[in-house]
Amino acid sequence: MRLRLLIRRLTVSAPRVSVRSALPWPFRWIVLATVFGFCAAIALWAFEFGKDIAGLDHNTKAELKETRAELVTLREEMAQLKAMQDQAQSVANTADTLLLAEKASFEKLAVLNKQLEATNRSLRDDLGFFEQLIPAVGGDSLAIRSLQAERLNDAELKWQVLLVQAVRNPPEFDGQLALSFAGFQNGKPWMATLPTGSQAIKFKQYGRIEGIFELPAQVVVKSVTAKVMVGAVVKVVQSVKL
Repeated sequence: MRLRLLIRRLTVSAPRVSVRSALPWPFRWIVLATVFGFCAAIALWAFEFGKDIAGLDHNTKAELKETRAELVTLREEMAQLKAMQDQAQSVANTADTLLLAEKASFEKLAVLNKQLEATNRSLRDDLGFFEQLIPAVGGDSLAIRSLQAERLNDAELKWQVLLVQAVRNPPEFDGQLALSFAGFQNGKPWMATLPTGSQAIKFKQYGRIEGIFELPAQVVVKSVTAKVMVGAVVKVVQSVKL
């Protein structure tokens, strides 16, 4: 009997029995997760170690640091350029304002210059007028100090008469002024007077009478004569040649 059992154990068909300790499945998962985590940590360490050996991580960090420094520099340069642009724009605006102000001042000066020229001409005319009013020594109290005539164009003649009473506190003069014009028309003698005839005048110390005489066609005026009268009595006469 024992021999049969011994032979049976030695044969291939002999039954085998294994004894294992049974572990709960949660502990099996924990053990498996721990093994995988350990393997991942080893793999990560090997990767980082390989990068350190190859120098890749060091170069990347250096390049990143350099890039950040360049970015900071570019931002500073951009801020400086913006400040310079604002300053240039301010200067341009100031220049435009000054240019407009200078243009306005130039225009004002041009207007003022024209006004001064007109005033100067008026003062010269007044000066000449008052110079004509200076009393002549030994002259009559009523006098024609100036008789002027100027041809404006072919059809108009401007005339001006300056009268003065060369005495202190003279009475008001009340009379008439008659003008006559002499010349040639188409080669023949020609004479004319004011269309309105004698012109009434009143003045005390001095008087200035002026007007424009319309000329007929083909007339050449050679002289102008002024007569100051009181009624039919001629007080003073003066002629001027052109």
